[in-house]
Amino acid sequence: MATTQPSLTLHAHLSGSITRECLHGIWLDRRNEQPDLLLEDPLATLPSGAADYDINTFFPLFTTYIYTLLTTIPTITHSTSSVLSDFAADGVCYLELRTTPRTSPNFTAEQYITTILSCISAHNSSQDDMRTYLILSVDRKHSASEVGEIIDLAVKFKEKGVVGVDLCGNPARAIDIELFQREFKQAKEAGLGLTLHFAEIKASASADELRSLLDMEPDRLGHVIHVSDEMEEEIAGRKIGVELCLSCNVHAKLTEGGFGSHQFGRWWRRGERGAVVICTDDVGVFLSPLSNEYLLASQHFGLGREELLGMCEAASEAIFGGETETKRIEERVAAFRKEMDVLDKTV
Repeated sequence: MATTQPSLTLHAHLSGSITRECLHGIWLDRRNEQPDLLLEDPLATLPSGAADYDINTFFPLFTTYIYTLLTTIPTITHSTSSVLSDFAADGVCYLELRTTPRTSPNFTAEQYITTILSCISAHNSSQDDMRTYLILSVDRKHSASEVGEIIDLAVKFKEKGVVGVDLCGNPARAIDIELFQREFKQAKEAGLGLTLHFAEIKASASADELRSLLDMEPDRLGHVIHVSDEMEEEIAGRKIGVELCLSCNVHAKLTEGGFGSHQFGRWWRRGERGAVVICTDDVGVFLSPLSNEYLLASQHFGLGREELLGMCEAASEAIFGGETETKRIEERVAAFRKEMDVLDKTV
């Protein structure tokens, strides 16, 4: 049922969602064009079935490999289109994809963003099953000027499909939150949603950092692993949506005790809270599409059909895409529920 029911994901990194097969195809094309290419085959860098990348091995996959492979407009176009097709094939009806604007010798940050937005627009126009929007991510390592440039791009392309901004990056890296506060406030004032990677590891979960992040008035928080009971109460009381990524957290050893001990169970069982949204994070690395994440929630926390559908309905209230998209998701869920009710009566 998880592979056919309407689903939505709000925390999915573009570069981390590219399949190994797609990267391999791009690598073959580049090697044909450039026989002396020094990059090894992605299928060697990312062996088939390998998903246990931790905080030390995960980020270098991007900085030393994927970003080095994807350095032209055609490779960005091909990989983005592939990611969109993969999510649609998995039954996703609403997707918020996120990416950090970057440059190469062949494109500017703005060209990078417009290329991705063009892919999204083309995919949205080509079918009615899935709608996609873009979130621009700011990295913890960015300077004040870099943060400002990204927020300016987000505001500039707000009417073209950018719906929010995100704070991401290696959580082991120290952060000067004051660099982000004014720019994120500007983004919110412009009508953009704000989501923050939050308490991924203990090193990024000090009381001072988490308090400063909450003071930015985020709409959603990602991961939310290492939080005190008091902080959890505040997040729930403020009805802030939480983006929870089961496979990523377990495989990367960000949480202890396996799937059954994942913080999803704690958030799901709470009475008063904001939306709880199951997300994929980096499906290309951790090899678990959204349908499998739903299956894991069902297996380890006892969610049945109605609970999964109810979770989707509640999550639709936390999207950044607006009321029209919320209504579309609710209609899709209602139609699926009706279809299943009819099927149940015939069995």
